Amino acid sequence: MDNILVVNVNWLGDAIFSTPVFKALKKTYPKARISCLAVPRVKEVLLHCPYIDEIIVYDEKGEHWYPWAKLKLVFLLRQKKFDAAFLLHRSLTRAFLVYLAGIPLRVGYKTSKPSFFLTRAIEIDENLHRMDHYAKILKDEAIAVEDAYELAIPEEDVKKMQTTLSAQGIEPDDYLVVVNAGGNWDLKRWPYERFAQLIARLVRNFHVKVVIPGADKDLGLAHSIARLSGVDPVVLAGSTGLKELLALFKRADCVISNDTGPLHLAASVGTDVIALFGPTRPQITGPKGRGRAVVLYKEIGCNKAPCYHLSCSHNECMHAITVDHVCEALQTIKNK
Repeated sequence: MDNILVVNVNWLGDAIFSTPVFKALKKTYPKARISCLAVPRVKEVLLHCPYIDEIIVYDEKGEHWYPWAKLKLVFLLRQKKFDAAFLLHRSLTRAFLVYLAGIPLRVGYKTSKPSFFLTRAIEIDENLHRMDHYAKILKDEAIAVEDAYELAIPEEDVKKMQTTLSAQGIEPDDYLVVVNAGGNWDLKRWPYERFAQLIARLVRNFHVKVVIPGADKDLGLAHSIARLSGVDPVVLAGSTGLKELLALFKRADCVISNDTGPLHLAASVGTDVIALFGPTRPQITGPKGRGRAVVLYKEIGCNKAPCYHLSCSHNECMHAITVDHVCEALQTIKNK
C-alpha cells in the first residue's frame, strides 16, 4: 500500500490512544503516505504524531455540515487515490464518505449501518482498552501494534518551558510535580480541597516544586487550590496551550491527574503519572505511555461502579482516594 487514510476519533484522549495505529502503519509501509481524517478539536495533538504525513480536517459541525461541502470532501478524497481506509470511528457518515471516495479497501467496526459501506468489518469488544480497540482494526492486515502511545515534542519547546519555570523559581534540577485538577465532567474530578491538601504535603514533606496548569476555564479552580494550599504553587493555568502543556509534562518528574486528556498527554511524552479514577474504568482508559504509571481506583461497593454518570449525589468513588494514597504512590515512583 502506498497511500493510506485513517479516519480518526473525536476526543483528545481517544486521539492519543490512536497514535500506535499510525506508527504501526508507517513501520509496516515505510514508503507509504499516511493521511488522517480528523475533526478540528484533535488536529493540534495529531500534529505531534510523527507518523502522520497529512491531516485532512473534517469539520462535521461547521464547514462540512452542508451536503455540498461533504461532496467536495469526497472529491478531494477521490483525487488522493487512497489504497485503503481504516476507520477508527463508527460513524455512518464517515463510512459513507470513504465509500463514495471509491477507496478499494475500507476496514472498520461491525455495526448495523456503517458496515454496509465497508469491505471488511471487525468485531467490537467493549472490554478492550481503547488503544487495543483501535489496534484491532489492523489485526486482519497482520500489522503488529505496540502497547504504548507516544507524542513528540521539540527540545526547543522544553527549553522554552524551563525558561518560564526558572522565572518562577523552578530550576532544572528541582523535582517537579505537575498537578492537573481539571476534567471534562465534574464527577471525574478529585475534590479541590484534596488537591490543596496534597500540594501542601508535597511541598512540606517531599520538598518538591509544584505547578498547576490548565485552560482559561480552569483559572478559578487553579487559584482556589493554590490559595487553600498555603504554599504558593506556581499557577500556569490560562497560559498552557497544547504545545506548552506537552513541554511542561516532558519537563515534569511526575504528573498527578484526574482521568482526562492531559493525563494521556503526560503519559505520551514518557513522564511518570499518578492517575485518579472514579466513575470510569482504568481498564478502558488507563494511561499507557512509556513512563511509569500508578492508577488509584478504589472499590467502594457501589453496584453501579464504574458508572460513567454525569451526576451523583455523593461521588464516593473519588472521595475514597485519600491524600495518603497519592503520597504513597509518589513515594513508590520516586523509589524506583
